[in-house]
Amino acid sequence: QVQMVDSGGGLVQPGGSLQLSCTASGRTFSAYNIGWFRQAPGKEREFVTAISWSSDSTVYADSVKGRFTISRDNARSTVYLQMNSLKPKDTAVYYCAVERVPYGPIDSGPTAYAYWGQGTQVTVSE
Repeated sequence: QVQMVDSGGGLVQPGGSLQLSCTASGRTFSAYNIGWFRQAPGKEREFVTAISWSSDSTVYADSVKGRFTISRDNARSTVYLQMNSLKPKDTAVYYCAVERVPYGPIDSGPTAYAYWGQGTQVTVSE
């Protein structure tokens, strides 16, 4: 059984920064792409970013390019999401997830992901 634990959310003012973390257990972490998704109230879950198993490839949604950075530490089975220049529209519950298939190309569709964290709330407000 794979467990994903995401953390680091909170309340931040517009223009501020947060770093989210996602730690996995129960699977060969280094073989899988990891993604971050978010879901705002009343909206569908949307792709934010993902990093390949080897860390040599990343994909970002247009809405976060230049502001968010994803990275991973396979020795710690942890993926990080550094979020800078936060905006009120970034307010959502953020989820990390592991792709189903090892050693594959990054997929931005949620159905490609097999295991999900419990979510961490990010609120950007004055």
